[in-house]
Amino acid sequence: MAAQVGIVMGSDSDLEIMSKAAEVLDVLKIEYDITVISAHRMPDVFYDYAKSAEEKGYKVIIAGAGGAAHLPGMTAAIFPMPVIGVPIMTKSLGGVDSLYSIVQMPGGIPVATVAINGALNAGLLAAKILATSDAELLERIKAYALGLKENVLSKSEKLADMGYKEYLKNM
Repeated sequence: MAAQVGIVMGSDSDLEIMSKAAEVLDVLKIEYDITVISAHRMPDVFYDYAKSAEEKGYKVIIAGAGGAAHLPGMTAAIFPMPVIGVPIMTKSLGGVDSLYSIVQMPGGIPVATVAINGALNAGLLAAKILATSDAELLERIKAYALGLKENVLSKSEKLADMGYKEYLKNM
C-alpha cells in the first residue's frame, strides 16, 4: 500500500522527536514515508518533494523544524492538502522561535501546529484527518484512545492501593 502520510524534517537531529509520529502511525497501521530535507540547504530537492507529494498519494504531511522553521510553511505553500507542523525545541530559544514561525502563517497558507516536540500528537492528528474517510481507521483510533484511558485507570488504582509514597518509590 502506498504511503498516505509524509513525515519530513529539516535535520536528522530532529529524528528522535519526529519518530514519535512514525511510532503512532505504526500502531494505527498507517503507511508513511519519512525523510530529511532541508528547505534552506537544498531548496530544489525540497520543492520536488512538496510538489510531487500529491502524486505519491500523500493525504497529509507532518513537517518538523527548529529555529526559523520554514519547512512546514513552505510545504503548506506547495502541497494542497493538510500540513501539520511540529516545532522542534532549540537550544537558544527553547523552541518558541520554531513555534512562532510555524503558527504565524499568512492568511491562505494554513499549517496545523502541535506543541513543541509534539510529534506524537501530529501523528494522531494525521490519523484523525485520514479517519474522516476511513471507518476502519476510525475504529483503531477509538481503540487507541480506550487504551490510553485504561492505562490511566490502572495507574490510579495502583496509586490508591500503594499510597503515594510507595508509588513514587516504584516509578
